[in-house]
Amino acid sequence: MTVANTTTSAAACTPWIEGRFEENLVLTTVEQAINWARQSSIWPMTFGLACCAIEMMAAGASRYDMDRFGAGAFRATPRQADLMIVAGTVTYKMASRVRRLYNLMPDPKYVIAMGACTTGGGPYFKWGYHVVKGVDLVVPVDVYVPGCPPRPESLLEGLMRIQDKILGQRIAKRKGGEGKIDDELPVPHHSGYVVSPAGEGDLVFDHQKITG
Repeated sequence: MTVANTTTSAAACTPWIEGRFEENLVLTTVEQAINWARQSSIWPMTFGLACCAIEMMAAGASRYDMDRFGAGAFRATPRQADLMIVAGTVTYKMASRVRRLYNLMPDPKYVIAMGACTTGGGPYFKWGYHVVKGVDLVVPVDVYVPGCPPRPESLLEGLMRIQDKILGQRIAKRKGGEGKIDDELPVPHHSGYVVSPAGEGDLVFDHQKITG
């Protein structure tokens, strides 16, 4: 397989394989090949805090099979993981350990906040003096998965949003060498915000309203 390093614009999202010309020859970019490899080989950390960890285990088991998305190799050490799924209630006593594990993970690394307790404190938000009101106060969060507890399908959706974010990363520099091209922040296709059919870039907000 021959990989050609061609330039791509940050605005246009092209498919990974741009063209197939003859046997054993594929044309793509180094940037797209790296992002494809990263999003197809996510290694989550074996890390569960409370009841949401049961749903995370179910997502990795045979019924839902997270390994279909290339993310089933749960690692028992942060030094071999690039995805932290914070599944469960984060107490103030545990917060320093969560931060230490995050610092031990190699870059690039990502965090999924799974469950209501992890996202914003959950039922402990008002009177839970021992619970952190959102793990984003401890580590930077990339994707929030709400629910108490969220079903395994919700975690798989969050995993696919992480993969979309990885595919939108850019390694090319700007013209003149002044900094890197900004990453593309994908709009989730289930969010209800879509681009208008005309293609002007305007978002459509009323396409999911119930009528009749």
